Amino acid sequence: MGYQRRSSPLHVVRAAVGSGLCCALALVALLYDDPLVLSAALAAALAAGALAGVGRALRRTLLLALPFALVIALINPLVTEQGVTVIWRFGELPLLGQRDVTLEATVYGLVLALRALALIMAFALFSAVVDPDRLLRLFRRVSFRSALTATLATRMVPVLQRDGQRIADAQRCRPGPPPSRLALVRAVTSGALDRATDVAAALEVRGYGAARRPPRGDWREPWSRHDRAFCAAAVVLALLAVGGRIAGVAGFEVYPSLATSWSAATVLFCLVLAVVPLLPFLDRRGIADPPPGGRTPRAPARDAVALRDLAPAARELRTPARDASAPPVWEAAR
Repeated sequence: MGYQRRSSPLHVVRAAVGSGLCCALALVALLYDDPLVLSAALAAALAAGALAGVGRALRRTLLLALPFALVIALINPLVTEQGVTVIWRFGELPLLGQRDVTLEATVYGLVLALRALALIMAFALFSAVVDPDRLLRLFRRVSFRSALTATLATRMVPVLQRDGQRIADAQRCRPGPPPSRLALVRAVTSGALDRATDVAAALEVRGYGAARRPPRGDWREPWSRHDRAFCAAAVVLALLAVGGRIAGVAGFEVYPSLATSWSAATVLFCLVLAVVPLLPFLDRRGIADPPPGGRTPRAPARDAVALRDLAPAARELRTPARDASAPPVWEAAR
C-alpha cells in the first residue's frame, strides 16, 4: 500500500500536518487499554480514510491485518498465566509445562489485537495520504544527503518490484521448468546493484556531491485553511488523549481481575475522540471534486507546463519575421 493522490482536504495539507494527525491517532491507541477507546481510534482511522478517498485501500489492509491480530489474541493466553479466573486447564504441555488459560489473559489478548489493528490502520492512513516526497523534504535541512538517499531508496522499491515482475514473466515464457525464487531474487539483486551504480554516477555528474544546504522555502509557505484545521484537530486529539489518561478517564484494568469504569462519560469521551479527526473534512473549499470515474487525474508536470507556455515563443524564434527590404538569402550569399 502506497501513497494515493486524491481530491480531499487531507491530501492537500503539508506533510507535517498529515503525519501529525496519524501520529495522534496512534497515540490514542498506545495510551489506552479500554476496548471502547481502541475501537474509537480504529473507527476514526477508517472513517478518515473513507473521507479522504482511500477507504478501499484501508479496508484491504484491514483484511490483511486480521490474521495477524488473531494470532496475537490466540498466543497471549497461552504464554501468560496472569489472572485469577481460570477458564481452561491444558495440563502439562511439552516445553511449556503446566498451562492454564485465564479469562484476564484472554481479554488482554483481544485488547492487544485491537490495539494492533488500530495502529496498523493509523499508519496505513499515513502511507495512503502523506506524500513521501514532501515528507522527506522536511528533513533536507537536517541532513539533505540522508533525505536524498531515503528518497532514492523509496523510489527504487517499486522499480525493483516491476523488474522482478518482468523477469518472472520472461522466465515463464521460456520452455522447461520454471526457475526457483532464489534465481529470481539473484537476478533482481544484480540488476539493483547495476542501477545503483548508474544512479550514483548520474548524481556525481550533476554535482549532487557539492550540494549546499537548501533555503528555508517550506517554512515560509503560508498555511492554508486546511493546514490550520487538521493541525488543530491533531493537537486537540493529542491533548484529549494525554489529558484523559492523566485524569483516569476510560480506565480498564485486566490484571489481576477485570475492572472497568464504563459510564456515560466514557462513551462521550470515545465519541469525541472519533469525531475530532473528522471535523476538518467538512470544509472542502478549494478542493476540486473527483471525476465521475473516481480517479483523480494526474496534474501536469511543472516543466511540461512551462514548455507548453513557451511553445509559441519558441516557434517565433525558430521562424523570425524577415524584413521586406532585405535582399533574399541567395542574393546575399552571391
